[in-house]
Amino acid sequence: MAERRVVDARGSFCPGPLMELIAAMKMVAVGDEVEVLSTDKGSAADIPEWIAKVKHEHLGTEERDGVWHVRVKKLK
Repeated sequence: MAERRVVDARGSFCPGPLMELIAAMKMVAVGDEVEVLSTDKGSAADIPEWIAKVKHEHLGTEERDGVWHVRVKKLK
């Protein structure tokens, strides 16, 4: 069964949230999901770009109350 991990990068600025996601992706298994919480609007664009570049699955991005939620599934 897939695990779900949350990376709380609120208050961190570019490239902090992306770097925290990269570190988390090294720790989770293929098929697991990671959700990044970020108050840096740039994360909404930067993280999905990285996800596509490294060929993981972007599950969605949404903003709620000033916090960006970016979800990714590890594919390899």
